[in-house]
Amino acid sequence: MVGHHLLRLPSVTPSLRCLLPPIGGSILQNLYSSPASSSSRKRRRRYRSNRVMADMDSEKELMKEAKRHVNSRLCRVSGSMTEVMEIQAETPKFHLLFIPGNPGVVSFYNDFLESLHQFLDGDASITAVGQISHTTKDWESGKLFSLQEQIDHKVEFIRQELESVKVPIILVGHSIGSYISLEILKKCSEKVVYCIGLYPFLTLNQHSTKQSLIGKLAASSLLSATASFLVASLGLLPMWAARRLVSNSLGASWSDTAVQATCTHLRQYHTMRNVLYMAMTEFKELAAEPDWEFMRENQSKLAFLFGIDDHWGPLQLFEEISKQAPGTSLTIEREGHTHGFCCTVAGSVWVAQHVATLIKNRFTHLQ
Repeated sequence: MVGHHLLRLPSVTPSLRCLLPPIGGSILQNLYSSPASSSSRKRRRRYRSNRVMADMDSEKELMKEAKRHVNSRLCRVSGSMTEVMEIQAETPKFHLLFIPGNPGVVSFYNDFLESLHQFLDGDASITAVGQISHTTKDWESGKLFSLQEQIDHKVEFIRQELESVKVPIILVGHSIGSYISLEILKKCSEKVVYCIGLYPFLTLNQHSTKQSLIGKLAASSLLSATASFLVASLGLLPMWAARRLVSNSLGASWSDTAVQATCTHLRQYHTMRNVLYMAMTEFKELAAEPDWEFMRENQSKLAFLFGIDDHWGPLQLFEEISKQAPGTSLTIEREGHTHGFCCTVAGSVWVAQHVATLIKNRFTHLQ
């Protein structure tokens, strides 16, 4: 089990308190002091003030270097335009490939990816690959993609984009991305050394009313098209109005990153149709039990993080994995974050810290 204590970030400058002039003397002392001593004190105050300002500028520069920002790009994988976000390390010890959930919009995970790179001390290159057609533009001309096609797309991405990577590859998946990561591990076991599932969706939860309702919506082409049209109609709003609407309806806790991703991607008809079509194929595929035999054979390579009240990855699944593959690293998050952890800064930072701790504990020989 991995504890929930926070990692300590390295201190980059001494406390500013030690650089501030001490508060001493009295008003009377200042009134009766000599002009020479007064002039001397002014020079000392100017020196100290300049020194404080210089240290503050230095701290800002060091913090800017410590937290690298993600870069976004487009690439074609098996003919499909793909949104990618990445942070390249100068001398990586491993390469982390992140698979999002559904919606598979990688920009939702911006805060998470940047925090993860920072908590890994810059030792990992990180790549996040989006789901096909969960994009700002309809690159695929309205085509719908199934869960299996999304899995094949990620396997091909590794072969195309990460073939030359010489360091170990670690998979991290969120929700259905955890299931996709397990399927990738089956096909790329020679390159992947570790697989982490966050709030994993690995099998249907027969006790969940929400899943039942979503399943019925996704299974109906008419309902899916209608729901997608209604959501896409928000695209008629200017961006500022859409942002305000999303912020007010989804809560003030959502980060600017999540609000922006919602406005740029989920207001697209083709994206919502693909979100629901993928969900429909997920419900068909995940009606079966997880592949326990495969998970037992690879339990030393697996780790999962569960939430307290998460119908996609319920605690019944936690218990079942602990019985079927007892060598798997399992953790329950009790900090009050949700399945959609990436939509808040606090959730993104906590989960990034947890993932970094798992990796550091697993690969101490690379430290």
